[in-house]
Amino acid sequence: MGETTSRSSEAYDLPSRVARYDAAMEIMHPLRAKMADIAIEVLPFPRDRAHSVIDLGAGTGYFTQRILAEFPRAEAIAIDGAAAMLELAKARLAGSAARVRWLVSDFRALRPDVAPAESVDVILSAFALHHLSAEEKLAVLRNLAPCLKPGGWFLNADLVVAERPSVEERIQQLREEGIVRRAPPGDERSASASAVRAYLDGLEANEGDRPLTLLEDLRIVREAGFGGAEVLWKEYREAVIGGPK
Repeated sequence: MGETTSRSSEAYDLPSRVARYDAAMEIMHPLRAKMADIAIEVLPFPRDRAHSVIDLGAGTGYFTQRILAEFPRAEAIAIDGAAAMLELAKARLAGSAARVRWLVSDFRALRPDVAPAESVDVILSAFALHHLSAEEKLAVLRNLAPCLKPGGWFLNADLVVAERPSVEERIQQLREEGIVRRAPPGDERSASASAVRAYLDGLEANEGDRPLTLLEDLRIVREAGFGGAEVLWKEYREAVIGGPK
């Protein structure tokens, strides 16, 4: 009885945890909604037809939710290496559960048959691939490319670094100042730019962040099999890259 009650309480808490995660994302990545807008807007597919989507690194399901709302007949495969994140995604997408297949997997261990060959219209990734090295990213995308239909689109909304260290330093300064402005009062992690920097350094080291330059990312995406990829949008350290196979 106690275990059942505990599980029920945890399930009830999932929507509030999604809300807290979204609030944190608004502080750390206030351009996330803009990135989703661009990724969805650029897709040339009729909105009223059935489409198949892979969300690579679905996290809490924000981008999956956005694309399923825009394409009401679409179905998605939501993939993430963290089961806890997909539990939050399930809470977010409770109203679309019948249209989502959930898969807990490290990207590097994905089977080539995660979807049949040339069966997927869109492969989408957001804030996920920067955790991989350049070699790992290329291998993962090459593994998935055969799933995409001819003319299907790959889209990556992710973090990049500047080519020149002095430019990257300035971008990071602006990032720190923005977090201080947006953070709620009383949060010691964002009490000053130096506090933010210390928090970010620890977070990025813990998560193994390895963002690449924009040009290197674009090269990898094209080499992986998505030859029509272009830079669709960039602001400071966030970019949307994508295009047809």
